[in-house]
Amino acid sequence: MTQPTEYTPSELMIVNAARALKGKRVVFVGVGLPNIACNLARRSHSPEMELVYESGVFGAHPARLPLSIGDPTLVSDATAVTSIADLFMLYLQGGLIEVALLGGAQIDRYGNLNTTVVGDYAQPKTRLPGSGGACEIAINAREIFMIMRLNRRAFVEKLDFRTSPGHLDGGNARQKLGMPGLGPQVVITDRALFTFDNPEREMMLTEVATGETAESIQSHIAWPLRISPDLRQMTPPTPTELAIIRQELDPAGLYR
Repeated sequence: MTQPTEYTPSELMIVNAARALKGKRVVFVGVGLPNIACNLARRSHSPEMELVYESGVFGAHPARLPLSIGDPTLVSDATAVTSIADLFMLYLQGGLIEVALLGGAQIDRYGNLNTTVVGDYAQPKTRLPGSGGACEIAINAREIFMIMRLNRRAFVEKLDFRTSPGHLDGGNARQKLGMPGLGPQVVITDRALFTFDNPEREMMLTEVATGETAESIQSHIAWPLRISPDLRQMTPPTPTELAIIRQELDPAGLYR
């Protein structure tokens, strides 16, 4: 039997993202790590979870790890397959998406995301895929959970481009602009967990992986980090969770 202490940082991130989804029913998800986390949640504690994919698939039950949001495995046994326009207008803008999982190349202290460019917009060092549906998802989903690997290149003081709104400049900035969703609630990384549970809606360190400290996490973040007075350790994966990831969801180890 696999021991709970034998896990990779990516597996820790996947498991904690899956646990954060407990009790959620309708989840907007992409491929890669978010997809594994959602399918782990569905196989463990939330069998009734409905997975929604940007390509127009609602209530997906992928038999294998999808290669993209257009992978045919998403259609098999799905509740509904619609146009992208219908999915965004009727489901997302209709307020039916409880949680969406997002990530990006850069994130700032208020959970704003960059998936557009690194560097100057006109002459960037790296041109990224862009928004896709992420901006609309960040605005309209009731809650946003973020899953990203922790490093200083990603957790920046100032975004090179604000693609998707988090809590904007903090406080009630979202509400002032009439955004219906509540914005980012948690950031799950391979080293720590963060929430925005404070009046300023600023990212706050709440849990650290085994062997990490507030100081070691700060070294990967470009701004002075807000730290919870109740800072605690992340709960390690269980043997059952690891077995589902390794044997069913990502046997080839592409993401874990």
